[in-house]
Amino acid sequence: MQAAWLNWLEGLHATPVALAMRQSSWLYPTVEILHILGFCALVGAAGLFDLRLLGFSRHIPVQQMAAHLLPVAWGGFVLAAPSGFLLLMADAPSIGTSPIFLSKMALVGLAGLNAWVFHTRVGRSVQAWNQGVNPPLAAKLAALGSLLIWVAVVALGRLIAYLE
Repeated sequence: MQAAWLNWLEGLHATPVALAMRQSSWLYPTVEILHILGFCALVGAAGLFDLRLLGFSRHIPVQQMAAHLLPVAWGGFVLAAPSGFLLLMADAPSIGTSPIFLSKMALVGLAGLNAWVFHTRVGRSVQAWNQGVNPPLAAKLAALGSLLIWVAVVALGRLIAYLE
């Protein structure tokens, strides 16, 4: 399995796109800016929704907030994921084997799992606590977990460039 992963990373590194990412003086920074903007949209939207679930701004209906923020979060993800893949391609053998990168990817998966569990379980009863009341403990725990996970993802993302 590890050999297959390393071969795949080497293959990515050898592609013309990866070569362009390494050789162009503007491509890598442009993609990095897009990745950061995507993450800002994703984590910003998730963070605002999480704060609402933790009980802030109870006068704003949860369903209305979700309707406004979920498309922003998805848009951020759609921008961050492919741009992150391009950043990985530029130095795939090094980044792809970094425990920091692998931890970041595991936490992104955990954040997605947390959101899926929230929306398929606790989120189904949102009409009972949509506005003016405290969300249930399960919603607050999901929100707290989401906030902590996303902070860790951002921190690990920044550390990839500095630690191996």
